[in-house]
Amino acid sequence: MTAFIFWVLLLAAALFWPVSKLIWTFSVRRQQRKLQMELGEEEVLAQKKRARFISVFVCLMFSVLYNLSRLGIPTNG
Repeated sequence: MTAFIFWVLLLAAALFWPVSKLIWTFSVRRQQRKLQMELGEEEVLAQKKRARFISVFVCLMFSVLYNLSRLGIPTNG
């Protein structure tokens, strides 16, 4: 069980930065398209904070599901 948690946290940590950047980029571009103007520094920082918050959950869920599938638990084999 300890090894499982270690690998889950390791994969989640490795994925956190690229996933948060991807979510942030999509979020900023969507806001710019919606408002039809460049975002200010405050809005960009708010989107970055939001992207980091979302990416924590996305990375943890993906990491748990991936590690469970590597163990063969969902397919019983």
